[in-house]
Amino acid sequence: TMRTVLNSNSKVTVLRSDLHAVIDQGFLDVPGNLFQMKFRNPEELQNDIELKCLNDLMSLLAPSTDIRVLLNCVSSNLQAFVIQPSRSKEEFRKMASDFQLRWNFLLTAVSKALTLNHTDSFG
Repeated sequence: TMRTVLNSNSKVTVLRSDLHAVIDQGFLDVPGNLFQMKFRNPEELQNDIELKCLNDLMSLLAPSTDIRVLLNCVSSNLQAFVIQPSRSKEEFRKMASDFQLRWNFLLTAVSKALTLNHTDSFG
C-alpha cells in the first residue's frame, strides 16, 4: 500500500528519483511535450494543471509523509483549478470530467514509463 511505501525511507527515495527521471528524461508517452512550460493555447494550459498537481505531490513525497498531506494537496489543487473557476454546475461537470481524464492519462503515462524504465520503484 501507499502507506507502506511512505514508511520506507529507501522506497520513497527511489520513487522520487525515478519520478524525476521519468519527467526529466522525457520517457512519458504523451502527445506533444506536456512538460514544456510555454503555452501556445488554452489546451496546453489545461495540461499544466495536471503537471502542477503531480509536481506538488512529488515535492511532498518524503519518508513518513502522512498520506493525509498528499490527499490535502490534491484537494487544494482541485479547489483552485476545478471547483473555484466553475461558474455553473454544467461547467463544473465538464471541468471535473476533463481534469479526471487528463489526470488519469498522465498517471497512466507515468506508471508505464516507471514500469518500462525504472522497475525498482515498484519493489
